[in-house]
Amino acid sequence: MSPQEIFKGQTDVGAAPPSRKTQPFYWSVRRELWENRSIYIAPLAVAALVLVGLLIGASHLPPDMIRKIARLEPERQAQALSIPFGIAAGAIMVTALIVGVFYSLGALQSERRDRSILFWKSLPVSDITTVMSKAFVPLVILPMVALGVMLAALLVIIIISAILLPVNGLPPTLLLSSFPVGRVIVELTYVLVVFALWHAPIWGWLMLVSGWARRASFLWAFGPPLALVVFEKLAFNTGYLWSLIHYRVAGAFGEAFTSTVATGARHADLPQMDPLKFMFTPGLWLGLLAAALLFAAVVWQRRYRSPI
Repeated sequence: MSPQEIFKGQTDVGAAPPSRKTQPFYWSVRRELWENRSIYIAPLAVAALVLVGLLIGASHLPPDMIRKIARLEPERQAQALSIPFGIAAGAIMVTALIVGVFYSLGALQSERRDRSILFWKSLPVSDITTVMSKAFVPLVILPMVALGVMLAALLVIIIISAILLPVNGLPPTLLLSSFPVGRVIVELTYVLVVFALWHAPIWGWLMLVSGWARRASFLWAFGPPLALVVFEKLAFNTGYLWSLIHYRVAGAFGEAFTSTVATGARHADLPQMDPLKFMFTPGLWLGLLAAALLFAAVVWQRRYRSPI
């Protein structure tokens, strides 16, 4: 064995094992989940409360009403049987929206209030990584949590229906046979993605206020826009600002879905997904541009903020 091979072997033996790469963004997101457990506890609690209420209400339904539902046309039957899930899904989505608002308003203010910002700034984590991990929660984590809770609620409703329907002399698979579960899952995913993209500038604005306000971030976030709406109405008798705010808060559904009304005696069809219309909507891209500017301002602001 040559001297070079001997020294090479000694070098390989004595060499330290390669260090694992750190994942600051991953651990920053984990930190947000550890510190804000309401992100997943609140939707679960609301879903459980709604399901218990639906179960109690279903136990009081007269058998004749259930048999009438079984004799309906397949389309109307699916609509009637989907009402409990629609109530549960709506409650979960509203809860996720409320959690996102309060999380965003406290995302940067809380670390300044308890002075933990001094500790987090001492770590080798950039302000961009920190802000993006906080923005990741309302943009991605909350929609994923809401989707998971809604699917769990759907499973519970299917199990309950399989137990209650045979008691009234109906087949246990009536809900599954008339309720398009696969299509509902696709539509729920589509709706959550649409609202996450559409509301991105709202989360940016709330986090900007959270990093700037010393206290009462809720009032600073909603007070000035409402005051400007009232001022515009009183001074110019117009409502352009209110229309803009309403469009940003609730306009996603009209841009992402298209409604068609059937002819004849049949009922109006349910709104249909229209992703191409949504992707080519100017309001979407203008909102994403505004969100990018707002989040950039949040990053710049955090760089110079100090404890309260």
